Amino acid sequence: MAVHKLVLDDAFDDAVFTLMAIHCRLEDYRLAYLLNKHLGTKLARRKSDIDVNSGKTAYSIFEWEDEKQMITWSLVSNVCKTEELQKSNFGSLFNNQEKITKTYYLLPEHKTVNYFLKIDSEFSFSKEKYILDSILSIPQIATTYSIDCNQLKSKDNLIFN
Repeated sequence: MAVHKLVLDDAFDDAVFTLMAIHCRLEDYRLAYLLNKHLGTKLARRKSDIDVNSGKTAYSIFEWEDEKQMITWSLVSNVCKTEELQKSNFGSLFNNQEKITKTYYLLPEHKTVNYFLKIDSEFSFSKEKYILDSILSIPQIATTYSIDCNQLKSKDNLIFN
């Protein structure tokens, strides 16, 4: 009897993309504006945010598809803060619920990063050094650096469909 074996390769492993971490205190729309200004991109807010936690979280995302060079740029927030009601342990006459702020991360292994810039390309991407230098020239940005995508544990969170 013949033995049939199914090989399910993760197509995301073959994807060619560059991931850059950005540390800053800017709002997402302000950072997108500054990146557009310094990099010549046209990042625009997507209609719906990214949800990786079944409706509990929402990460803002700005995208631009450069059809001429066949590159997709994505600026996504790494931090999502939500308020949840939790019952108090001690008795109270008026309100026995208190609001607790919980923080969730798109990539939990990089909790100090504020934003990620993901650059999807069909071909090898060679402008990484130029882009990093351009981002570092923005005064409001503390630092930026490339991240090795092969070392990420939560790589599936970077699929933005």
